[in-house]
Amino acid sequence: MRFMRSHKCYDIVPTSSKLVVFDTTLQVKKAFFALVANGVRAAPLWESKKQSFVGMLTITDFINILHRYYKSPMVQIYELEEHKIETWRELYLQETFKPLVNISPDASLFDAVYSLIKNKIHRLPVIDPTSGNALYILTHKRILKFLQLFMSDMPKPAFMKQNLQELGIGTYQDIAFIYPDTPIIKALNIF
Repeated sequence: MRFMRSHKCYDIVPTSSKLVVFDTTLQVKKAFFALVANGVRAAPLWESKKQSFVGMLTITDFINILHRYYKSPMVQIYELEEHKIETWRELYLQETFKPLVNISPDASLFDAVYSLIKNKIHRLPVIDPTSGNALYILTHKRILKFLQLFMSDMPKPAFMKQNLQELGIGTYQDIAFIYPDTPIIKALNIF
């Protein structure tokens, strides 16, 4: 706990990393291709009218878009290709709007982990409160990698000698799966 409170989010930001930011006026199709081309899974969304970050666009959002419009025979796929991120957000977020959760680079790693858990999110943008610039996107994986670097310096609690199943971590039954010939829409319906 002391370790997590004594390290700041800035400590975990790599010296070199790639961050893609999308304006909400960008077409959904172009955003998807940009994520793939840059090898990233999420991007902060910038709304020019508000001059602020308003959300995140993730691969999960694209799955939701495809799933939603597959069920709607009224919408042709070419219409979907023309949709802007802001249009999709207006339609989709009517039911689930949540303000963007972000964190300052000066906040502790403890605060970052707490925010990830409390808000049930997988990605936490680190945004400089002075400049308003997005610096990095924190994930559980990145935090675990950072902890791994310092494992030798940390005390070893007894639970570290147990396996994952003994600790009750993971899923060992009722695991969802598909076959190679399963249609994509059937796979999407699992979510």
